[in-house]
This record gives sequence, structure tokens and C-alpha cells, in this order.
Amino acid sequence: MIIPEPVPGLVIGYSYLWLREAEAGQEEGLKDRPCAIILVSADEAKRKIVQVLPITHSSPTDPADAIAIPPETKKRLGLDSESSWIMISELNDFTWPGPDLRPIKGSDKAAYGFLPPRFFNFVRERYIALHNARRSMQVRRT
Repeated sequence: MIIPEPVPGLVIGYSYLWLREAEAGQEEGLKDRPCAIILVSADEAKRKIVQVLPITHSSPTDPADAIAIPPETKKRLGLDSESSWIMISELNDFTWPGPDLRPIKGSDKAAYGFLPPRFFNFVRERYIALHNARRSMQVRRT
């Protein structure tokens, strides 16, 4: 699998573990899905720590918890034509590249491509606002 450099705005294939799954004791995500990298940092050992927001077809219960992805962005990334949202109310963080990084179906690559900068900035600002309001949750992965 071709593993890219992790950069905010990059959409990757990942086995996302939802908070409700983690709270039920699961350690592995049930489905591989595209996820958007929102932040890359380093730990004390200088390992890259990546935070990802999940992309889902399920419409959010609370519209403030997600951002609809424009159809032209989905098409450019090679995603399907169904409506999709980036959930900003929870994220996974993990040491890069980690065992949950997945190749895109029918490919040897782990990345779909980048969100457009203006759209990524909008997503990041909305995530930060939710985080600062203590309305976002984090699932730490290994």
C-alpha cells in the first residue's frame, strides 16, 4: 500500500472506530471509510499523531454535528455520488500510519486526495468551534 505523508485536508482510507463502538468495548472499526485529516502533531517521541474526522452517508441527527460534502468535491476525490457528510462531533487519533489505515478499494493507495482549501478551512473552523464548546469527542487509537 502506498502511504502518503499525513497532511491536514488529505482524505484517507481508514477503519474508523465510532465513539459508540468504543464505549461498547469494540477496539476495531466495523467499516473502512474515507476520513479527513484535521490535524497532524507529534508526541514526546516525535511520532506523528494524526486526527481524522469520519465521512459518512448517514445524515446527522443534529445538523451542527456535520458538514455536507459538495458533489463536485466528492467526484474529484473519486467518492460515490450519494450524499455524504464530514462528522465534526467526533474524531479518532492515532500514531501514523497505524494498523487501521486502509487502501482505497481497487487501489494500492491509502489516500483519495485533498479537500479544497476553502472547504477544508470551513470544516476546520466548524470543528474548532464545536471542540471549544466541548461538543466534540475523541477516540484514541493505537
